Amino acid sequence: MGNDTVSRPPRQHVVLFPFMAKGHIIPLLQLARLLLLRRRHITVSIFTTPANRPFIATFLAGTPTAIVELRFPENVAGIPAGVESIDALPSMSLFHTFAKATELMKADFERALKNLDPPVSFLVSDVFLWWTVESASELGFPRFVSYGSSTYAVAVSTVVATSGLLLQHEPERKTMITVPGFPWIKVNRNEFDPVLENPQANPVGHGFVMKWVEATNRSFGIVANSFYELEPVFIDHWNRDIGPKVWPIGPLCLQAQPESLNTRDVVHQWLDEKLEKDESSSVLYVAFGSQVELSSEQVREIAKGLEESYVKFVWVIRKPKDETEDSFPDGFENRVKNRGMVVRDWVDQMGVLNHKSVQGFLSHCGWNSVLESLSAGVPILAWPMMAEQPHNARMVVEEIKVGLRVETSDSSVAGFVRSEELKKMVKELMEGQMGKEVRKKVKEVADMAKAAVEEGGSSWQALDTLIDEACKFRPEK
Repeated sequence: MGNDTVSRPPRQHVVLFPFMAKGHIIPLLQLARLLLLRRRHITVSIFTTPANRPFIATFLAGTPTAIVELRFPENVAGIPAGVESIDALPSMSLFHTFAKATELMKADFERALKNLDPPVSFLVSDVFLWWTVESASELGFPRFVSYGSSTYAVAVSTVVATSGLLLQHEPERKTMITVPGFPWIKVNRNEFDPVLENPQANPVGHGFVMKWVEATNRSFGIVANSFYELEPVFIDHWNRDIGPKVWPIGPLCLQAQPESLNTRDVVHQWLDEKLEKDESSSVLYVAFGSQVELSSEQVREIAKGLEESYVKFVWVIRKPKDETEDSFPDGFENRVKNRGMVVRDWVDQMGVLNHKSVQGFLSHCGWNSVLESLSAGVPILAWPMMAEQPHNARMVVEEIKVGLRVETSDSSVAGFVRSEELKKMVKELMEGQMGKEVRKKVKEVADMAKAAVEEGGSSWQALDTLIDEACKFRPEK
């Protein structure tokens, strides 16, 4: 019996710290479940704030994950009391204020880390929580960065930003740039954060970018919610020429979904009914994530485009902050009730995309949504609106060729989309020849994704190696 005790491997303790936004939290919750599934001798602790705890606790129900609460800083100028996530901010213009405020949690974070038992083996924290690299360094364990985007997006942005091309004066932001090292990729200047073009115009924003870039460079590696076969050129380029090393361990959505989310909700019932009436029923799923704010005029144009396309659809739309406001054209929901469903609540997106009748996804191309669509074998109609979404959209349409693109009226990222353009591209995706081609291609990508996460697959191996290398880490004295 004594020999068994001696031979038992030491417990490994992984700490996860997601940024306070649903799109950033969910992948690390999936990682928590995956770590527990894969290693018997592992302890997982996840750090968050009180307001974010209920969502995390629900997602991790039934697992031994420890949830450690840190108080969100109080009296931050511009941030209303009780707001502890980006999704709840009154305006995205407060993003930098919110993100900078998280640094005030550093002392409490380090105090809690010191009290964890067993001691921390390694930390995975969000790219926007740049200050956690200091904590890991001071306490003697490695920190991995969690990026909420593709390696393609990170590599293209980094290469263009460091090339100096954005600093060259161009009167027209629509100018196309050829990405150095990737001559087949041409991008619009307006797809990049203006802070990269003119740091003096927004010193707060520029300072924030520099902090997380420097922190990334000091980290042990990058945990990527992706898989090698999806973007080998960009993963290889990053690991060879830029660094720190990217570890593609996804798609996480294929590996660790809690059973509680796979419920048969009203959306599934509606989709089932359509399939019972017509076995060839083909439905477009429409959703733009939790942060996108659409104008009333844009909502009306989307409604008009969907109505005039005559396709079946499920449209998930955020409730307006003003509950009395309804942007739909008069009688819209009644006119489309036999072929369209509008949902104003949270839905199990992965479950919807995996429904047999869902054959297209009109998406803002947030990376989680892209991965869920690819994993389900559903082609994307890309409509990027902010952040790195234009790069994800370009990757989807031009690089891996699993989707089509909606064009804005002025070709800018945040531009207006007319109902005629939407109607045309919806019909092309769901019924046209280009739609058939991307539908065939996305099935091939879905098969590759499933193979990557199976035992012995590229993502399976990457996670094993990551854990082993991180746990062998010894800080320099």
